[in-house]
Amino acid sequence: MTGDHTTTRRLGGAELETVSGVGGFFALRAAVPPVSGGAHLPLARVYGGDPAPLEARVARVGERLRAPEYRVAASIAQLGLAARLWSVTLGPAALYGAVPDIAPHTLHWDPGLSTPHDLWWSGTRTLPATPAHVREVVQHGHLAPLAAALRSAGPVSARLLWGNAGSALAGAVRELTRWAHRQGRPDAAERAASLAAALLDHPDLSGTLQGGALGEGALRATAALRRRSCCLYYRCPGGGLCGDCVFDRPPG
Repeated sequence: MTGDHTTTRRLGGAELETVSGVGGFFALRAAVPPVSGGAHLPLARVYGGDPAPLEARVARVGERLRAPEYRVAASIAQLGLAARLWSVTLGPAALYGAVPDIAPHTLHWDPGLSTPHDLWWSGTRTLPATPAHVREVVQHGHLAPLAAALRSAGPVSARLLWGNAGSALAGAVRELTRWAHRQGRPDAAERAASLAAALLDHPDLSGTLQGGALGEGALRATAALRRRSCCLYYRCPGGGLCGDCVFDRPPG
């Protein structure tokens, strides 16, 4: 991304605080290191060949859910991080027309913490809220290298991980739309739906969802969407099916 595409729209503390009001997944701590005492590290380190932080996160998720195999824990861990990445970019895009440039070297993550304390953004650069910018920042900047890192550590399907990404995107639109309707901001809901529809029109994400089309009536559309794959949560003891699962009942 070149300087020609930057925008003068600033995402300061007030704007980010408003976005965080949508829900915990939309919270992005910025400007100064977090005061939580967490061991935040740039995600560029995870994508660049240091597997330890990601392995620790997958192991933590697996232990908490008593996941029976690596692919289940890896899937749930990736699904949560994908939801965070879409939310912290889609929220500002829909509300303020600006996308925080959360490049991997500026987005710090603590695998031991949960939402909203897990992410800290050390950058300040923002981009216009176009599908191309959101795609480059989230899909190419994070989701693709995250999937590669997970798949290099153990067996997990690429189709499953992209299905998680599509589901997480629809979930972010759903939460933002509910907030927008409560706040009398239908414009934000429609912007979010329009961005998501364009993002889903990509070979990696196209076909991950079925049963609806984002656009007018965003809340109804996202409620009707179902994924074409399964995150495998049902395989955990006491686990069940997610609301958008491809299955109507857990496989036998």
